[in-house]
Amino acid sequence: MCKGLAALPATCLKSAKDIKHKISFLLQKPEHQAADQKQTKEKTAAAAAAKRVPTAAEVEKWKESFSHMMSSEMGRRVFASFLRSEFSQENMDFWLACEDYKKMAASKLASRAKQIYQQYVEADAPNEVNLDAATREETRQNVENACPSCFTEAQKMIYTLMEKDSYRRFLSSKLLQNLSQTHSTAAQERKEDEKSCDRAESRQALPGGA
Repeated sequence: MCKGLAALPATCLKSAKDIKHKISFLLQKPEHQAADQKQTKEKTAAAAAAKRVPTAAEVEKWKESFSHMMSSEMGRRVFASFLRSEFSQENMDFWLACEDYKKMAASKLASRAKQIYQQYVEADAPNEVNLDAATREETRQNVENACPSCFTEAQKMIYTLMEKDSYRRFLSSKLLQNLSQTHSTAAQERKEDEKSCDRAESRQALPGGA
C-alpha cells in the first residue's frame, strides 16, 4: 500500500472500498440484473406456495372427491406428502410426468417417453409403479412409436389405484385430520374474539362505560 493511503484512517479506507463495490455493482449488465431478479422472484413465489396453508373450503373440496383434489395444485402437494409417508410417492410422480409429457413438443416425445418408461414402467425400474403385465407390455410397445397418448392406459391405472386405495386412507389420515382441526380451531378462536369484541362494545355503550 502506498504511503498516502496508509496515512488515511481505517474508516476512510473502508468507505472507499464500499463505494467501489457499489459502483461495480451498478455497472453490471442490465440483463444479468434482470435474470437475478427473475430468479429471486421465482424462488420467493415457490417458497410462498410451499408455506401456504390450504383454506377450509379447499380441504372440504378434497374430502368430496379425489378428482377435486387432483385438480388442485395444493391438493396434489398435500396428497403427495401423504404418499411419501406411505412410501408410494412414485405414483404421483408418474402421473405428473405423464401430464407434462402430453404437453411436450413432438420432437421431444421419443426421448422423454423412453425416460419415463425406464424410470417408472419397466420391470425393476428405479421408481416402478404397480401395473399389470398387459398394461406394462402395451406401454412398452407404445413407447417404441412415441406419441402424446402412449402412457394413457398406464396413467389411468395409476390414477384409479391412488383413488381406490391411497385416497381412502388419506381421508382418515392424521394429515387430513390435522388440516381440518387447524381450521376448526381457527374458526372457534375467531368466534371467541368476536364475542369478546361484542361484550366490550356493549359495556362501552352503557352509561358511564360500566
